[in-house]
Amino acid sequence: MPYSAQITRTNPACILFLIDQSGSIQDEFGASFHPERKVSHTADGDENVVWDLSSQPGPDPLPIPDHPDFPLRVETRTKLILDGAGGIVEQKIKFPVWYDAQANGKTPMCEAMAAAGLAIKEFVEKFPDAFPPIVLNLTDGLPSDGNPQANARLIRNLTTSDGATLLFNLLISSKEVLADYFPSDETGFTDNCSKLLFRMSSELPQKMWESAKAEGHDVKPHARGVVINADPTAIVRFLDIGTRITPSGR
Repeated sequence: MPYSAQITRTNPACILFLIDQSGSIQDEFGASFHPERKVSHTADGDENVVWDLSSQPGPDPLPIPDHPDFPLRVETRTKLILDGAGGIVEQKIKFPVWYDAQANGKTPMCEAMAAAGLAIKEFVEKFPDAFPPIVLNLTDGLPSDGNPQANARLIRNLTTSDGATLLFNLLISSKEVLADYFPSDETGFTDNCSKLLFRMSSELPQKMWESAKAEGHDVKPHARGVVINADPTAIVRFLDIGTRITPSGR
């Protein structure tokens, strides 16, 4: 059964994040959302699961057991929690920061996909029996350097004995684009960016399909790993579903 390989120290998994840091990521969400910056929510959502490769001591991906040792810094933040008596209180927590959100330049998605392909190729050659790599692309618009579909296809064609690499996409738009979660076709899309990301995305494996359904999404057969114009909270939910790769689904 594909997408069922055990994940161990000798047979690890690879999750690669591509995060749009173009100038427009500094814009606000669309009018249907709270007027908050996309860049801050992208960063805070990813801080739960990702770190900046530039902060590592070497060029290779950092093994998860070593991950806690290399944050850029640790901040004190406030979290709202239940007080056990029906109320809510503030609690100070230590929050590791793995990368600083930036917003400048264009959106070189073709270049990003090409770089991701090289990294994934190296991984599958080194671990040919591993759980297939997962690439999550978070962006706020169309690429500035051409059509990335060919590079995306090359990524999806890289395989281990357990299946093909999974490429998932999340669009965070300032435009009035209807939200859509894990669609199975593009018939409802009216903008080119949504159509492009849909065509680039892999179908959800069965376990992830079941996870999306359990989260309340109306997923249909052949649903793809793409979320269009999600609200800020959905960023974390998307990352959660997109990285459930253990045999238990967690």
